[in-house]
Amino acid sequence: MSETRHPVTSPPTPAPTGAPLAETVQEKYGAIARQVAADVGADKASCCGPSCCGGADPVSGNLYSDREAAGVPADAVKASLGCGNPTALADLRPGETVLDLGSGGGIDVLLSAKRVGPTGKAYGLDMTDDMLALARRNQREAGLANVEFLKGQIEAIPLPAGSVDVIISNCVINLSGDKDRVLAEAFRVLKPGGRFAVSDVVSRRPVPAEIRRSVELWIGCVAGALDESDYRAKLARTGFTDIDVEITREYRAEDARAFLAGAGFDADALAPTVDRAFASAFIRARKPQ
Repeated sequence: MSETRHPVTSPPTPAPTGAPLAETVQEKYGAIARQVAADVGADKASCCGPSCCGGADPVSGNLYSDREAAGVPADAVKASLGCGNPTALADLRPGETVLDLGSGGGIDVLLSAKRVGPTGKAYGLDMTDDMLALARRNQREAGLANVEFLKGQIEAIPLPAGSVDVIISNCVINLSGDKDRVLAEAFRVLKPGGRFAVSDVVSRRPVPAEIRRSVELWIGCVAGALDESDYRAKLARTGFTDIDVEITREYRAEDARAFLAGAGFDADALAPTVDRAFASAFIRARKPQ
């Protein structure tokens, strides 16, 4: 019997064709926000494919401590769709201004607001009306005055240059079809000496081309992931220094089965090809003084 071979391609790969990527992402995440707001479906929403949700989600499960989760509204926890906990790793300081790119239901913004205190400010940026409505509701429930949610795209941040001390993001930059523009905008709005401290999914080796082309896996945090070395190179070309990529969670073949099956692939055939090919990472960099 001849061996089935799957063609591979090295990242980065263009966004899937068809409906504009931003609209596709907006539609999916809007539906998640409506699900959470209506309190229907799974106990916890998921960004990682239609069959990968709740505690079984290998990407967005178990990211926040019980103490952190208890300190924010339950709907903020339910709508947490990230791949890490940037607020725990970003070393936020009282009085700083923080911007969360792709803030979703607002959990990282609310946690950041508590860390920077009443003399600081926490912005959340999201393009989805339903997510913004959910985030603002969570802000009111949390009673935090030093929070502001903005509507916009991460490729065109609606803040002036040099206005932010720290940029955080949680599994969102990988969803963009123009990551160079995202990084350029992040660099622009950071103050000199400002810090870039994001959680994101990265790829560690080439994967089958059909995975890279899949819209479902693209909006599920996997297919749009940059290679570690590409991420470093893009940050350096943008002007960032002190670049560091720290792997925080590596995904195995068994983790990939839910992604692949949910997107209509033959999970048994493809899962071994993506074993340890993707990982969550904490990515740090600094804008020079």
